[in-house]
Amino acid sequence: MGKPIVAIVGRPNVGKSTLFNRLAGHRIAIVEDTPGVTRDRIYADADWLSHDFRLIDTGGIEPTSEDEILSQMRRQAEIAMETADVIIFMVDGKTGLADADREVASMLRRSGKPVVLAVNKIDNLHESANAYEFYNLGMGEPFAISSSQGLNLGDMLDEVVAHFPAAEAAEEEDETIRVAFVGKPNVGKSSLVNRLLGEERSIVTDIPGTTRDAIDSYLETEEGKFVVVDTAGLRRKAKVREEIERYSGLRTMTSIERADVIALLIDASEGATEQDEKIIGYAHEMKKGLLIIVNKWDLVEKDDKTMDRFTKELRVRFHFLNYVPFLFISAKTGLRSHKVLKEVARVFENYNRRISTGILNDVISKALLMKEPPVVSNRRLKVYYVTQTGVRPPTFIFFVNDPALLHFSYMRYLENQLRASFDFEGTGIKMEFRERKES
Repeated sequence: MGKPIVAIVGRPNVGKSTLFNRLAGHRIAIVEDTPGVTRDRIYADADWLSHDFRLIDTGGIEPTSEDEILSQMRRQAEIAMETADVIIFMVDGKTGLADADREVASMLRRSGKPVVLAVNKIDNLHESANAYEFYNLGMGEPFAISSSQGLNLGDMLDEVVAHFPAAEAAEEEDETIRVAFVGKPNVGKSSLVNRLLGEERSIVTDIPGTTRDAIDSYLETEEGKFVVVDTAGLRRKAKVREEIERYSGLRTMTSIERADVIALLIDASEGATEQDEKIIGYAHEMKKGLLIIVNKWDLVEKDDKTMDRFTKELRVRFHFLNYVPFLFISAKTGLRSHKVLKEVARVFENYNRRISTGILNDVISKALLMKEPPVVSNRRLKVYYVTQTGVRPPTFIFFVNDPALLHFSYMRYLENQLRASFDFEGTGIKMEFRERKES
C-alpha cells in the first residue's frame, strides 16, 4: 500500500511550507534532470523514529480577496481528506483563531480522518498559552510548535505516527497487484479500465478508492489478482488555475504512491506531452513498476515502420526510462487490450525479483573487472560485498570503502550491469552504498 501519507493543511501564511521543509530536511535534493523532480515539489519523504512516511505540502494558496478564502480552503481540505492517512492541521498561534480555521476544522471532523492540530509560531514559553484558544475547534489537544525554530515538533510527530495504519501484510494482499492507469484527461483511461473489467468474468467486488469520484476495482484473471486504482479527477479542463493543477498532481502522486505498477496512457494521435513526462517522472523517482501504453493506435495512419518510429521518439523523450516497455493498443476497438494485464503482471514479477547473493556478487565482481571505478583524489572506490535487502523495488546494498568515492556515472554503470544480467525490465532499482572498514 506504500508509505503512510501525511498532509499539512491550513490557511495562508501559517507556516505550512516551513514545517514541510524542516521535516523533509536534506531529503529534498535534485540528483538528475528528471521531469517531475522540481524545486517547488509538493511532496517529499520524511521520517520520525522508525517510521517512514510521505509528506504532502498543500501550501502556496494566496487568495486575492476575502471572498475566495473559504472556497480555496475548502478545496485544499477536501483533497487532503481524500489522499492522506493523517492530516496536520496548522493554525497561527500569533494571530489567533480565524473563521477560516473553523470552516476547515468542521470539514476535517466530518472526514473521519485522524487530525493532529498544530498551533504554529509559538516561539517561546511565554507564548504557549496562546494554544489554549484552539481547544474551541473541537480537534483535540493543540500542539504548540515553532516550525521555524523546530520547537516541540517531537510530541506532534509522536501523535502523527500513532495514527499510521498497522503495517500488516496479509499473504493474500501480497499476491494482489495494484495497478494505476494514469495520464492526461481523454487519453482513454476509463475506456481501457471498463474494457478490462467488462471482458473479465470474475469481478469480485468494488473497493472504495481514495478520491471522491473513484472506485478501485478488483478482478482476477489467469494472469493474477489485480486492484485497478482509479485516477479520476486529474484535470477535467484544458486550462485550469495553477493551484488546481497543483492539487491534480497531488492526486496523481497519491495514486502512484499506493500502486505497485504504474501504466501511463499516451494518446497516439497527440504523442507524449510535458504533462506525461511529469506524471511518469513521479513514478520513476519512486522506483515503481512502469509500463507505457500508447492508446488510440487505431487512429494513426501506419506502415510497417510506424511503431518503430513512434517507439524511438518516445525513447528520446523519456530518456530516463530506457528500462520501460511499451504497448500499443486501442481500448475502443480492443486491439492488443488483452495484453495489458499480462504485461502488468510481467512488470510486477520483475518488481518482486530476488537475486541470490552468490550470483549477485559474481555479476558485480565481473563488472568491476571490466571497468574499474574512476580514481577520485588519488583514491579508488572498492566494493567488498553486495546483498539484496528487499523487493518492490529490488533494493541492493553495496558495502564499499568510502561512498564519497562513488561517481554518479559509475553508479549508473553498475545499475546497467544488473539490468543486463537479470530481467528487471519495467522496474526501478534502488541502490545504496554503505561504508565498511576493510578487515
